[in-house]
Amino acid sequence: MHLNKDPALIIRRPPLALVLAITFAIPMANAAQSASTATAKPTSTPAPTTAPAAAAAPESIKRPLLWKVSDVDNSVYLLGSFHLLKPDDYPLPVEVDRAFDDAESLMFEVDPIEMKAPETMAIATKYMAYEDGKSLSKVLPKPTLEKLDKMMAAGGGSVQAMEQSEPWAVSLGLIMGVTQAMGFKAELGLDRNLMERAAKAGKPTAGLETVDAQLRALDSVPYGEQATGLDEFLDDPMKATEQMKDMHAWWLAGDTAKLDSEMRVEMATKTPVSYKLLNADRNNAWLPQVEKRLTGSIKDDTLVVVGSLHLLGQDGLVEKLRTKGYKVERICDTCEVE
Repeated sequence: MHLNKDPALIIRRPPLALVLAITFAIPMANAAQSASTATAKPTSTPAPTTAPAAAAAPESIKRPLLWKVSDVDNSVYLLGSFHLLKPDDYPLPVEVDRAFDDAESLMFEVDPIEMKAPETMAIATKYMAYEDGKSLSKVLPKPTLEKLDKMMAAGGGSVQAMEQSEPWAVSLGLIMGVTQAMGFKAELGLDRNLMERAAKAGKPTAGLETVDAQLRALDSVPYGEQATGLDEFLDDPMKATEQMKDMHAWWLAGDTAKLDSEMRVEMATKTPVSYKLLNADRNNAWLPQVEKRLTGSIKDDTLVVVGSLHLLGQDGLVEKLRTKGYKVERICDTCEVE
C-alpha cells in the first residue's frame, strides 16, 4: 500500500536494491555482483556518465556518521558505513582514525573471518535461488517481466538465464553493475577498509550476525516488495545513478537529515515489511550485543561498523541506546552541535 501519494516523492525514492547495496554487508553484494556477471551483460544497463551531477558538499568536507556511546567505564563508537566506495573517498576523516585508535576491538555486521570463508558464497547462492518450486517468471508481475526481458535482450541476454534467481538478487545484480560502472567497488567499502586495518593492527573483531542470518532476513522479504524494487529500477535505470550520487554525497557530508528522510523514512513508508525485516528487526537483535560491550566488566572500547541506515531514526541503534540512558554524542569536528 502506497502511503505516500506524491508522485514526485515516489519517483525520487531509491530502488530497494540500491539501498541494500550500500547498507548491507558485502557478502551479499559480492554474491549479487557475481550473479549480475553471469546473467546480465554490461550493456543491459545504460552508461552512467551522462547522469546529472548530484548536489554535493564541497569535496574537501568529509563528515563521518560517527557517534560515541558511553557508560561509566566503557565506550562504543557507532560508525555508519557505505559498503561501496571509490579510491578518492580516502583518506577517511580524522575522527574515524581517532575512534579506530581508541578502540581495543571492532564489531561488524558479519565477522570478517566468516566473510572470507569458502562457504559464504555457497550460502548466498542458496538464498538467491528458489526452494519452493517457483521461478522468476512465476513471481514477477507480467509488466515487470516484460520490462526485464526488454532490458536483457538489449544487452544480448535473456530472462531465462535468471529464472532461478529471486527478484532481489536480479535487481541487486543490475544495481551492482551500474555502481561498478560508476567506479564504486565493494573492496573499497568502509567496512572492508577497517577490517583490513584491524587485522594489521592485531585488534580483535567480531560479527553482530552470521551470513546465513543476514541473507535469511533478505530472503524473507515478500515477493511483492521484491518485485516493486526491481520494477522501480527497470522504469528508469538512469535514475539509480543519480540517486547513488546523491546518497554518496550525503554520506560523505554526514547529512543525517537527508539520509534519514530519503532512505530510511521512504523505505519504511513504501516497503514496510522490507524495512522491518532488514532494518528494525536486525537492529533489535544487535542492540543487546552492543550494550554488552558497554556493561561488560572488562574496560574496553569498541568500534561498531554497520550500514548507515542502522543508525538513523527512532529504530536506529543511536536512539535506542540514548533511550536506555547512555550518554550519546556525535563525533564530528566540523558539524554543528546537535
